[in-house]
Amino acid sequence: MAINPLALLPHATSDKERVESTLLEVVHLDGDDYLTEISSHLIKAGGKRLRPLFAIASAGCALPDGEAVDNNAVLGGVAVELVHIGSLYHDDVMDEAAMRRQVISVNARWGNLRAILSGDYLLAKASEIAAGLGVEVAGLLAATIAELCQGQVGELQTMYSVDRTEDQYFPSISGKTASLYSAACRIGAIVSGQGRSSVEALSEFGRLYGMAFQVVDDVLDIIATDEQLGKPAGNDMIEGVYSLPVIHTLAWPEGKLLRELLTDGLDLEDRELAINIVRRGPGIDSSLQVAAGFVRQAKDVLATVSTNEVATALAGSADHLLDTATASVNQTTG
Repeated sequence: MAINPLALLPHATSDKERVESTLLEVVHLDGDDYLTEISSHLIKAGGKRLRPLFAIASAGCALPDGEAVDNNAVLGGVAVELVHIGSLYHDDVMDEAAMRRQVISVNARWGNLRAILSGDYLLAKASEIAAGLGVEVAGLLAATIAELCQGQVGELQTMYSVDRTEDQYFPSISGKTASLYSAACRIGAIVSGQGRSSVEALSEFGRLYGMAFQVVDDVLDIIATDEQLGKPAGNDMIEGVYSLPVIHTLAWPEGKLLRELLTDGLDLEDRELAINIVRRGPGIDSSLQVAAGFVRQAKDVLATVSTNEVATALAGSADHLLDTATASVNQTTG
């Protein structure tokens, strides 16, 4: 599988190390090994850290090729990542998830109450970092958390609804996913002192990338294996979250059968049947076309900011997202 172009930048390895060490440093609480262990559980489980890397890359768009970014960009990216991880703690409580990132979930290991409180702790640490980066960043992070909650509530309102529409789906993923990528890019632009036009453009790039990212993630939920996902394939359908591939498939002639299967009692046998219907239908290809549209728009916006090596890698990262999804679909469909 091809490597994300961001990983090939001159400072990619050191930037990732800075992110990892800062994440662990920020959540460490002197004299409280218990809370430190819980709050660092998913951090230690690893991750691609795309949000902080996008904050760093956005800051790098204003620098000469090969120059490392200021630590404020790292801190800004870490703040966004902590919001993301904190939201995962809360999501796993709501979903009663047993696993996350190939490790036992916080709620499964320590219980729901501790998972909720440690998730709150991560959000608080994120806010503390943002406050140290200035009033604008602090306000932005608070607004992003609000968008995240709004997107989640919007999703909850349509759970198990086979009549869910694109007009309900897109605002939800904009809040749940795209807002974090937009915030990461915006913070990177702000702390690096870029002009307002670049700040706005990088924010929009992040939003568009985030929209594509979630659509692709929803496609992978259908076409990847249980082993690849680390959770059951089609898990969103089990949880009553009907994503874009499902929405598009429900409008297909065979969507009538899918509609009958999608209930709050979807068992393993019916899950396999539902997955196969979506895989055979038009929803996978049409969803990838939607993601490709978001990627094209994102790259067009980014081109107005910079054409240096970091901006080129950011654009390549958007292409990489789409290429990876397409390769996975081709592998699944044979």
